[in-house]
Amino acid sequence: MSLSNVSQSAQVKVNGSSGKGGDLAATLDKLRAAYRRKGPPTLEERLEHLAKLEEVVLAKKDDIVKAARADFGNRARQETLGAEVMVTVQEIKHARSRLPEWMEPEPREVGWMFMPARVELTTQPLGVVGIISPWNYPTQLALGPLVGVLAAGNRAMIKPSELAPESSDVLQAIVSKAFEPDHVTCHVGGADVAAAFSALPFDHLVFTGSTRVGKIIMRAAAENLVPVTLELGGKSPAIVGPSYSLKTAAQKIMHGKLFNGGQTCIAPDYVMVPKGKVDAFVEECRAAVAAMYPKIQGNPDYTTIISDAHFERIKGYVADARTKGANVVELTKEELMAETRTMAPTLILHPKEDMTVMQEEIFGPVLPIRTYETLDDAIAYINDHPRPLALYYFEDDQARIDKVLRETTSGGVCVNDTLLHFAQTDAPFGGVGASGMGHYHGREGFEAFSKKKTVFYQSRFSGTFLFRPPFKERVDTLLRFVLGK
Repeated sequence: MSLSNVSQSAQVKVNGSSGKGGDLAATLDKLRAAYRRKGPPTLEERLEHLAKLEEVVLAKKDDIVKAARADFGNRARQETLGAEVMVTVQEIKHARSRLPEWMEPEPREVGWMFMPARVELTTQPLGVVGIISPWNYPTQLALGPLVGVLAAGNRAMIKPSELAPESSDVLQAIVSKAFEPDHVTCHVGGADVAAAFSALPFDHLVFTGSTRVGKIIMRAAAENLVPVTLELGGKSPAIVGPSYSLKTAAQKIMHGKLFNGGQTCIAPDYVMVPKGKVDAFVEECRAAVAAMYPKIQGNPDYTTIISDAHFERIKGYVADARTKGANVVELTKEELMAETRTMAPTLILHPKEDMTVMQEEIFGPVLPIRTYETLDDAIAYINDHPRPLALYYFEDDQARIDKVLRETTSGGVCVNDTLLHFAQTDAPFGGVGASGMGHYHGREGFEAFSKKKTVFYQSRFSGTFLFRPPFKERVDTLLRFVLGK
């Protein structure tokens, strides 16, 4: 996606309409004017907005499945229902159940010299939030942030990825059905629209995508001092502990790697296994793949690659690794049809640092396998690279688990599984460093899209008048008492 040198006045479809009325800047002005006119929504109104979104998502679930299958070429109905619909609905249900608690003012301690005044924090909406969502989970990664945005009382504009056009159309239909056009809008279009969108003076901007594009988004937002939440990616490692079952680890790692065809920002991007156990681990991976996918070509459970360009990109990673001396192991003997963008589950053994597969996020069913001699070596390798979005550690020894948690930094961690930390509705999700900034989900999502405002309530009777001019000996006496000298 190129986001440079594009006019902010791109004409796009907005909630089913197009033309001059769909101008992005004009739409933002319309939403902002509605926010000022109507004010922050009440608790009851926010609950109604969330309930309506849940209702429409469930009503459109079959359309979401069909659209995802059309965009990817093949994607399991169960993967779409689980990762797109179920996760979104659970987020909504959680927000609805906890929103009264989240909106309660939070009392804070007042300094003794200001007593009997009181202090509390209140939350207020930011205003209008922009959401730029990716193609790999086109429904969930647009509506997931929207849940927090709505719970916090904001209005929103959404720009979905042009690489999932069918899903974008369904998303637009969901938004049109659930919301008034001055509340939430959905804007389809290509990179020119994304560039114009990212340059708008939102009150907050959420972007989910690659680290490379995240830098472009952040530069565009900085022109208007727009705060950003960046959910990026990177190379998320998995470490197999020295005493952990290779069979169990392989089953869970290959499931996490092959879910959605590996096109998941928190998929395991490489694995570190104890030295001397690579061959055994490869065989366990082969058995795990055979159990999950007895065949690859034409299997309705196996997701294909989103586009020809991404298919060729991943093939290029594998070819580069093979040319530079890696042992490439395809975990199927089938002849796969390139025209269907079906890619074999592939392991790359003992990759070198100069291989592209170890420099770029893979986003496909390819898994490099490295070895380590000591746990300290594995930790040092991870810490020598950009901080990952996710880290996976397979271990039964609590002391070793504590060591990895203590000595590594990542957006999130799964111990003895993969991916599932994302689905925890009461826990925040987000990256750190090159894998992103900020987070959403649950209460943290509500707070990310709110302004915490300090409110000081002065008492009718207050001693602060003692500090007013003219300054006399009484003020010096009070200051000596407060400062202790």
